[in-house]
Amino acid sequence: MSIPLLGYAPKTINARINGYEVGGDDQPKIYSAENLPSPGDMGNLIEAAYRQIFFHVFKSDREPFLESQLRNGQITVRDFIRGLLLSDTYKRTFYGFNSNYRFVEQCVQRVLGRDVYGEDEKIAWSIVVGSKGLEAFIDDLLDSDEYLDNFGFDTVPYQRRRVLPGRDRGEIPFNIQSPRYDAYYRKVFGFPSGTWTGSVRRFVPQEQKPKVGDPALYMDMVRSLKRRAITGSPTAASNIDMSKVPYRRTA
Repeated sequence: MSIPLLGYAPKTINARINGYEVGGDDQPKIYSAENLPSPGDMGNLIEAAYRQIFFHVFKSDREPFLESQLRNGQITVRDFIRGLLLSDTYKRTFYGFNSNYRFVEQCVQRVLGRDVYGEDEKIAWSIVVGSKGLEAFIDDLLDSDEYLDNFGFDTVPYQRRRVLPGRDRGEIPFNIQSPRYDAYYRKVFGFPSGTWTGSVRRFVPQEQKPKVGDPALYMDMVRSLKRRAITGSPTAASNIDMSKVPYRRTA
């Protein structure tokens, strides 16, 4: 007898809030098989599915049989997503190199398009993975009302409400939050760590930039000048020989 899914309290995060969406370059592009104007658009949809699940797919990671079934209308987009989640690549690189907690977090992000609500949700789904198995866990995610209400059978999952109005920065993309391998295996495999070597430039509005003749333009030059050390002891005014001081005669 399998253990039922434990209850957890959802947080009020942006994925659960209905808001007024304004289209733009920062908004996620939605790929759906409901209305495809040309056969080439199906290829774009397949690539979007690979990016959502794998982030980057190599030639050896592709699933040509599933792609053929999707192109011929034998399976839905939801079935294609299920096939990718149960593929050897996903099992080996996501499930095999991560704990159940981290694997659950990755799946919720990629399948439901949101971050986990907290540790309680991680624990609840991890129990499902441990008691019912990987395939049952994936089916529970794809059969959930949350998935069907947001993506249905024909839409590729995407990161929902990533751009937040009123904030200078939205949510970090899931592939950066939860990469395929954790820190331990990235170190074992010798993955390079990102090190920024360039200079950071600060944006200054045009009206705040110094004009011609402003002393601020010469501050770098002044800072580059070497200070000369003052040698010797100061001379008192009473010890100055005034006959040696040059002056201009007036008559």
